[in-house]
Amino acid sequence: MLKYVLKRFLLVFVVVLGVTVVTFSAMHFAPGDPAEMIAVARYGEDLTQGEIEWVRATEGLDAPVYIQYLRWLEHVLHLDLGKSQITYEDVLEEILTRFPATLVLAISSLILSLLIALPTGIISAIRKNTIVDNACMTGALLGVSMPNFWLGLLLIWLFSLSLGLLPSFGYGGIKHLILPTITLGTSMAAITTRLTRSSMLDVLNQDYIVMAKAKGLDARTILLKHALKNAMLPVITFVGLQLGFLLGGAVIVETIFAWPGIGKLLVDSIYARDFALVQGCVLFIAVIFALSNLAVDIIYAYLDPRIRYEKK
Repeated sequence: MLKYVLKRFLLVFVVVLGVTVVTFSAMHFAPGDPAEMIAVARYGEDLTQGEIEWVRATEGLDAPVYIQYLRWLEHVLHLDLGKSQITYEDVLEEILTRFPATLVLAISSLILSLLIALPTGIISAIRKNTIVDNACMTGALLGVSMPNFWLGLLLIWLFSLSLGLLPSFGYGGIKHLILPTITLGTSMAAITTRLTRSSMLDVLNQDYIVMAKAKGLDARTILLKHALKNAMLPVITFVGLQLGFLLGGAVIVETIFAWPGIGKLLVDSIYARDFALVQGCVLFIAVIFALSNLAVDIIYAYLDPRIRYEKK
C-alpha cells in the first residue's frame, strides 16, 4: 500500500505540473497584450506606450514565456505564489481568504445531495419498475438535464425577484446560502441517485444476497448488513470526486450568486488577466482535486478487501 501511495503522489505532482503549464500557456497566448491589459486594469484607459512598456518590464513580461514560467515555478517550490499584478495582494493569502466561503458552500451542497440521493436511490432500487421507481428516476433525469446556470437563474427569479424571500447574491447568513446550495446540491443529487440505484440493483442480484434470502433473513437485515456496504463503494468514489470539484470552487454557481469563493476569484482574475492570481487559483484547485482523488483511492482500498494495489 505504501508503494502505491508514493506512486500516486508522484502522479499527483505530474498532473498538477501539467495543469500549470497548460494554464500558463493559455493565458499568455490568449488574444490581447498582457502588459496593456494589466496597465489598463491598474491605471485606466488613458495610457501612453511608454507606460505600457514600463509595466511589461517591471512584471517580467518582456522575457520569453518559458522563462516567465520557470521563474514562477521556482517561487512556487518555495511556497510563494507571488503577488497579484493588479492589486499587489499576496496570492496565497487571497486564496486562503476566499477558501472558507467555498468550503461552506461545498459541504452544505454535499450534505443536501446525500440527504436526497441515498434514500431516493435505495428506495428506487428496492421498488424497481414500480411507480415509485419511475417517479424517482424521472426526478433524477430532470436534475441531470438542468444546467446549473439555468437552475440558479430560475431560483433567483422565483425566490428573490418574484417572492422576495431570499437574497439573490452575496455571502452572509443562512439565507444567502440556501439558493447556491440548492443549485449545486440538486444537480449532484440527481447523478448520485442514479448511481446509488444502479449499484444497489447490482448488489441485490449477487449470489450472497440470494443465499441470505434463502436462509430466511429479513429484508432489513439483508439490506443494511449485506447489501448497503458494498453498494456504497462506487457512490463513495463519486462523492469524493465531487467534493474535490466543489472544494476547488464551483465556478458557475459562485459567479451567478456572487459568492466570494475561489471560483468567483478565478473568474475575476481571468477577466483582469491577472496572471499570478489565475495561476495560483488553478494550482490550488488542481492540488485539491488531485489529493481528493488520492484520498478516495485509499479509502476504497480499506472498504473493499478485494482490491490489491501491489503485485504479490
